[in-house]
Amino acid sequence: MINFKRADHIHICVLHGKLEEARLFYTNIIGLQLIDRPDVFSSAGYWFSLADIELHIGIEDSLPRSIRHTAMEVSNVSAARKHLENHGVEIVEEPVIPGRIRFAFIDPFGNRMELLQML
Repeated sequence: MINFKRADHIHICVLHGKLEEARLFYTNIIGLQLIDRPDVFSSAGYWFSLADIELHIGIEDSLPRSIRHTAMEVSNVSAARKHLENHGVEIVEEPVIPGRIRFAFIDPFGNRMELLQML
C-alpha cells in the first residue's frame, strides 16, 4: 500500500511557440503566481503556485483534445465561471454529480481544467 501525503504538482503542456502565451494566460487571466523553476531541464517551461500545490507547464509537439483533465476546488465556482466567460474562455458543461457544482474550461492550448465547489 502507498501512503500518500498530498498532491505535489500538476503538469500540462502547450505547443512549441505558445509557452509565453501560456505564461500570460495563467498569470493574467487565471491569476496564478509564477515561481522559480530549477534550471536543470532540457526543455523550456514555467512553474506556478496553485493553492498548496504547483502547476507546471511544458511544451510538446502535438496536443490532441481529450477528456484528460485536472480538477481544482474553488470557493466560488459561479464567480470563477463568470470571470472565465468574461475573458472568452471556452466553457464545457459537466454531468451533474450530487454534492458539487462544477464545469470545465479549455485553456487556449487545449488543456481541459475542471473547477468545482463542494456543497
